[in-house]
Amino acid sequence: MVWAMPTPRVLRAMSPNLNWATVWVGQFIGHASEGRRPSFCKDLQFLLIGPLSLLAEVYRRMGIRFKADHRMGDDMNLAMFRAGVAFIAGTDTDVRGSRSAAALMLSLCVFAGATAEARPVTVSDLLATSPPQDWRRPDPDSTLYMELAGGRVVIELAPRVAPQHVANIKTLVRNHYFDGLAIVRVQDDYVVQWADPKHDRPLPPGVSMVAPELTAEGGSDRRFQALPDRDLYAKEVGFLDGFPAGRDPSSHTAWLAHCYGMVGVGRDDPPESDGSEMYAVIGHAPRQLDRNVALVGRVLKGIELLSSLPRGSGAMGFYVPPEPVVPILSMHIASDLPDAERTSLEVLRTDSPTFKTVLDQRRNRRESWYKYNPAHIDLCNVPLPVRVIPPTP
Repeated sequence: MVWAMPTPRVLRAMSPNLNWATVWVGQFIGHASEGRRPSFCKDLQFLLIGPLSLLAEVYRRMGIRFKADHRMGDDMNLAMFRAGVAFIAGTDTDVRGSRSAAALMLSLCVFAGATAEARPVTVSDLLATSPPQDWRRPDPDSTLYMELAGGRVVIELAPRVAPQHVANIKTLVRNHYFDGLAIVRVQDDYVVQWADPKHDRPLPPGVSMVAPELTAEGGSDRRFQALPDRDLYAKEVGFLDGFPAGRDPSSHTAWLAHCYGMVGVGRDDPPESDGSEMYAVIGHAPRQLDRNVALVGRVLKGIELLSSLPRGSGAMGFYVPPEPVVPILSMHIASDLPDAERTSLEVLRTDSPTFKTVLDQRRNRRESWYKYNPAHIDLCNVPLPVRVIPPTP
């Protein structure tokens, strides 16, 4: 059976008891039939059209009245929704009478109609309303500060993925190995690399070549949070300890992925390395490097200080005379500094409900600008939100 939707004029003629709200509902359902409102309310046409006059009487008997709060920017449609929610919760003094399933359904449909043409929810909206437990503070003992003339670069290390390299890096930093060294390479759309430009600074005791650590230790795939999206470089992609990663389910191996802002250690042809040369990705994700170079973390804050540096004119972006290298003033482990000198950050947990909602928002583009919804997201396009915590007065 196909239901025909009466026009507002016909609705008004159906019953002298129809008030403005009932007529508005008729208009709303009429719009639904034209595809301009959410489909679930369109599906309710057959429930609402017939007993529309009865609903008007229900309104009258329940004594419901709606009050728009113009101080909050409410229009009457939003006021109806607010009243419906409060009616269900029994908290609004402007709503009187017993709770009713009819009122619940009507309030939900009115809200959908009132908001269907509003702007889509953005990532910023989601983060602004996220609960505190959806965020985590990076471990200060696994957080690096690289001080440049332009400011501080904050790097979170991945000790559970590359423990030997992270141990080497901490030893290097605590012995001030990087202080006074330089950024020696800036290759466009690729990487920034820092090292000893003169190749004559001795390594401190306790630092030596270590195993490649191209994949995470055994059993790490149990901490892997998979995405449903397909990938060209891994059978599965997702997140490992909060870092973008790939996984091979058949071999139970996982590894970090070369997404923008990821930090790795340089090496020569032999796969071993000691951590004395490091790089950060500043361009399109060079995923061909996955499982070929050890990744040890990612930049949480200050990536713009690296990506905006002048490009080197030499082979692979190395600086060549008379181009000056970019000095590293110092590097520190956050836990070695007093609280007042630390950068307080929070990172959105990749196992949180908010992160799952952010993923859906970025995977399914509902903004009016998009004419095609990809319904897919690339691993390295997933936002990994970081926010600064204001200092406590």
